[in-house]
Order: sequence, then structure tokens, then C-alpha cells
Amino acid sequence: MIIKSKKTKWVTLSLLTLSVVSLLAHLSVTKFSTVNLVQYSAMAALRADFANVLGTPIQIIRNKKKIWGLVQSLQPLQPYANPRSSSYPVPNEQSNGFIYAKIFGGFAQIRSSICDLVTISRLLNATLVIPEIQESTRSKGISYKFKSFSYLYDEEEFIASLKNDLIIVKSLPENLKAGRRRNEFPNFRPKSSASPNYYIEEILPKLKKANVIGLVLTDGGCLQSILPPSMAEFQRLRCRVAFHALQFRSDIQILGRQMVERLRGWGQPFLAFHPGLLRDTLAYHGCAELFQDVHTELIQYRRAQMIKRGIINEELSVDSHLRRENGSCPLMPEEVGVLLRAMGYPPKTIIYLAGSETFGGQRVLIPLHGMFANLVDRTSLCSKKELSDLIGPETPLSLNLFQMPLAKSEKKLKEEWKKAGPRPRPLPPPPDRPIYRHEKEGWYGWITETDTEPDPSPMDLRLQAHRLLWDALDYMVTVEADAFFPGFNNDGSGLPDFSSLVMGQRLYETASSRTYRPDRKVLAELFNITRDNMYHPKHNWTRLVQEHLNKSLGEEGLIRQSSLSKPALFLSHPLPECSCRISSAEVPTHVKGNDGRILYGGEDECPKWMQHGEKTVSVESAGEGGKLDENESLEYEDDLDKQPESYESGGKVNVTLAWDQDEEMDPND
Repeated sequence: MIIKSKKTKWVTLSLLTLSVVSLLAHLSVTKFSTVNLVQYSAMAALRADFANVLGTPIQIIRNKKKIWGLVQSLQPLQPYANPRSSSYPVPNEQSNGFIYAKIFGGFAQIRSSICDLVTISRLLNATLVIPEIQESTRSKGISYKFKSFSYLYDEEEFIASLKNDLIIVKSLPENLKAGRRRNEFPNFRPKSSASPNYYIEEILPKLKKANVIGLVLTDGGCLQSILPPSMAEFQRLRCRVAFHALQFRSDIQILGRQMVERLRGWGQPFLAFHPGLLRDTLAYHGCAELFQDVHTELIQYRRAQMIKRGIINEELSVDSHLRRENGSCPLMPEEVGVLLRAMGYPPKTIIYLAGSETFGGQRVLIPLHGMFANLVDRTSLCSKKELSDLIGPETPLSLNLFQMPLAKSEKKLKEEWKKAGPRPRPLPPPPDRPIYRHEKEGWYGWITETDTEPDPSPMDLRLQAHRLLWDALDYMVTVEADAFFPGFNNDGSGLPDFSSLVMGQRLYETASSRTYRPDRKVLAELFNITRDNMYHPKHNWTRLVQEHLNKSLGEEGLIRQSSLSKPALFLSHPLPECSCRISSAEVPTHVKGNDGRILYGGEDECPKWMQHGEKTVSVESAGEGGKLDENESLEYEDDLDKQPESYESGGKVNVTLAWDQDEEMDPND
């Protein structure tokens, strides 16, 4: 017993000695590593992240070729929207009269409506008065620096760019302004599907008679998308308006370019993603069940409004899951994240989140942020001062515009609750807890108290005007992005959408840029296969996703977009009217649709005076048609194994730290 006791003492003493030595070693390491922690830089950390993820220079080249390279088969397409017919003369100074217009809607509807309005003015040989953007004029007390059209666009540039197409004035002559105030001139509400004959036969006689007409545009346009081949010059006029004349006001352009430069400052390409999760769109297509709780209630209320107004002729409740399988509902951010990982984008990929409104808020973005830590938006790239300077000085609003509704008896509340039906209404707060401000105003307040949504408050109208500015910034960034992925485009509603406009401008400016054009119906079928195992799909599923998305980048995706998207919005696919093909390229076979319209391959040969800018295929260029080689597609699983699954910063990249010139990365690294 004595021997055992001595052995125990020696063992205990040895363990204590080792523990003390280990503790001293850890303290010394911590002391010497503290300096490095203090000198942490976001730019240096991001450089290290990309180095760890991509590895050797050879691997960097292969990854760039796979997920960032240009689409070689589309490189011969060049932008060319100049007039090509001798029968398109300079506008006559003796016009048939004046056209003024009021434009309702958001960013996409405004941009599309202005393009159609200019085209109609040219068709009728009329003088166009700078249109009024109602999203800005309805808001009381916004910055006095800007008025209607100039809140978003540069008036002088707009007039100067179109001087050879039509006459544009800033306002009606003084002798006609009084008549407009007295409503003496005829007003029209044309549909976006209105034909040229409608304007020639119905509008032109009244324009000549009254000398002034007014148009109210609410459908996101006033002229049908597809025009006869004889009116190709009018289609090219639409392109000149959208891609050249409609320039944002100078301070928007300056801040937008700074945002792109800050993204480029990381020395790595970036991808732009627009979710397209808008309440009106979700209600139109019946996608309420994709959300939970009160968000479903909000979508269903808006859908009931649309049914009452005759916008849609369907039942209130539909199977949202069937709609998603038909491709009628948007891709959820979680699904987009899985698709991008399947394509080989590493977790450190910089993704710019576009869109001034994402229904569901940050909650629906959590899965995407978990897969891609470097998910940034305008608030990440711009300071509060930069954004407030863009808005300009505004008249302050009262901080407490909300008035509590009249108190209801307990008996009446119970009756209303029973009549409300099995809807996911939020429960009221416990009696001992105070009612917070967000619970008594806004959507939470009215949906718990009444079945009728209140009219927009002054603050709501002001925020709608601000969204135009945020969408303008996002538009500039997404057009310049190295890759673009739309969460929802070509939704079938006939209204213009943000993603379609971005895809059209990217196609016009640089057709070979990586713009994904996914078929949501095909992707829904693929997700049904692996819905229970989304984060660990089988290799065959990954190969199917890569095959579909790579085809969407090239000719096959363009043909599908032309057949589905162009009939609703010409600016989403301005081919072949607004492009040409360099002479040294092989002319593709013309692809025609069921209506005989050329879907792809009908571009003219570029004129000799154009600098072809024919690009040689570099290591960053993808294969023919944007397809991947057999060996490249097999790299995906290896890439994921080498990529860390978490990001030490635990959130968005602190972009303000990345502006330090001392930490600027070499783009050629």
C-alpha cells in the first residue's frame, strides 16, 4: 500500500508540472500573436481567403476559366443601334403637336415606359415634353434639388442624345399650360400591348386637332414589344433610349462607379444576384405558401386586391408548390446558393445583392449568407452619409404619424377573430408586456387590427421614391458585374422586371458576359430530386445543374429568352435589331420561332468603320457556348473539399477597411 501511494504522488506531481508548462506556453503564444490580431486588415484577410480556397496559380486559372470566363460563341456580337436606313431622316421642326405623360410604377416600369414614349413620339412626329415620374412627385417634401424626371435621370443628356430622333422640351409653352390645368386636352391610358395602328388611327387625329394630348402610363409601357420588320428603326430607337440616352443624374453615376471600384478593389471578380422577391409579383403568381406566418397573409391580401380589380382571373388560394414546379414562382435565395455551389463558386465568392425590396427581409437571405459569407449590398459598400447625400435635403416628417385605432370590446374582438377564418394571424403580445412601436404601425399593426390595408403614409411615399435611387445604384453594379444570376425574370405577367432589363443591357453591351438564363421549371424538377438532401447532392445531380446553367449562358439560352421574354419586353432581348456580327466570325444558322420571327442569327454584318475588338481566347474564356470540359466539371467535388465552410469574420466583409490604399490588391494576382 505504501508503494502504491508513492507512485500516485509522483504521477500527480508530474501531471501538475506538465499543466503548468502547457499554460505558460499558451500564454507566451498569445502574447506574441496579439500584434497580428491588432493589425488585422479586411483586404489582407480576403486575399488570404482566396489564396487558401483557390490554391496554386494553375488552379486559379482553371477556376476563372470555369466560372468567370467569357462565352466564346457570343463574342462576335457587338452593340450597334445606329440608324441604318436612309428613310429615317432628322425630325421635322413642324411637329404635329405636344405629348406630355405621367408615368406610374417602379424603376423597371419607368425605364420601359420612357423608351416606349419616345418611340411613340417619333412615330407620331410629335414634340415630347419631359415625362413626369409619379413615384417622385407623389412624395411630399423630397429634395428641392430634383423635380420628377431629374430625380432619377439627367435631363440635359436625355435631350442631347435624342436630338437627331425627335424634339424634346422641358415643359409645355406658356400659352398651353393653362389649358392643361383646366383639363382641356384629351388624355389617354394606353396599354403596353397597344399597336402602332392604334396610335396612327386613334391618337394622331386627336393630336392634330388639339395640338396637345396627355398619356397616363401604368402598365410599364405603351407600345407592343414585337414590331413588324419594317419598323426595325423604331426598335433601334428603343435601344438608343435605354442604353444611351437614359443616363442617371451625375451624383448617382459617381456613387455607382465608386461602388463598382470598391468591389473591383478586392482584386477578384464578383457576381450580382437579384432575388426578385416582390410582394406584387408573389401575389400575382400565387406563391404565398413559399413563405410562413404573416408573410403569407400579406401576399394573400394583395392577391385578393388584384382579383377585385380584375388584374388576375383566378382563385384566391392556389397550390404554390405546383406553381413553383411550373416555373411561375421565383427561386428562393437558398436554392440559388445551392446552384452557385454546384457550379463551383467557392464560399468566399463576392456576391452583390441587388434590389431595393426583398419580401421576407433578411430572414429569407440567411441560408444564402451561410453559404457565401461575402454577401454585400449597397449598405455594405456605401456610408450612411453617401446615401443621404444622394437623397438630398428633405422636409422632415413628424416622427409619430400613427394614430391608435379605437378600442374594441372583448366580445367584438372574439367575433372578428372567429369570422377571420384559419389564417396565420400573429398573436397579440402578452398583457404584461408593452406594445412596441413596430407592433402598432406598418403591416403588423393593420393586419392584427383590420382586414383593410391603409393608404400609404407620407413616409411610405417617400421610401418609394428612395427605392428608385437604390435601384439605380444596383442597376449600375449589376450591369458591370462579372456574372449575373436572376432569381426571377420573365415572370409572365407582362410587366417589366429589374432582372430582365439588366439581362438585356448586358446582352447589348457585352453579349459574351456570363449572364445566366435559367429555366425555373427545369430547376424545380432537379430540386424535387434532391429536396431532402440539398446540401449534399449526388455527383450526377451536380452534373445536371452544371449542364443546364452552362447551356443557358450560350446560344440555347438566348433562343429560349427570345421566344419567352422578348414578346413581353423588347429591352430584355434587343437582338437581332440592335446588334451586329463581326465579319470574321462564322454566321450561325437562323433559328425561327413558330410565328416565323427570327429568334437567333439574324444580325447584320458590322460596318467596316467599327473597331471589331475581336478578342482572342484567353485562359479566362470559357469553352464554346460556355460549356465546360469533361475534366473541369469533375473538379467540383474536389473544390468543395478544399474550401472552408465558415468565415472567421462571422458576417459581411467590412468594406470600409478595404478602401485603404496600402492594402490594395494587384488585379493581376
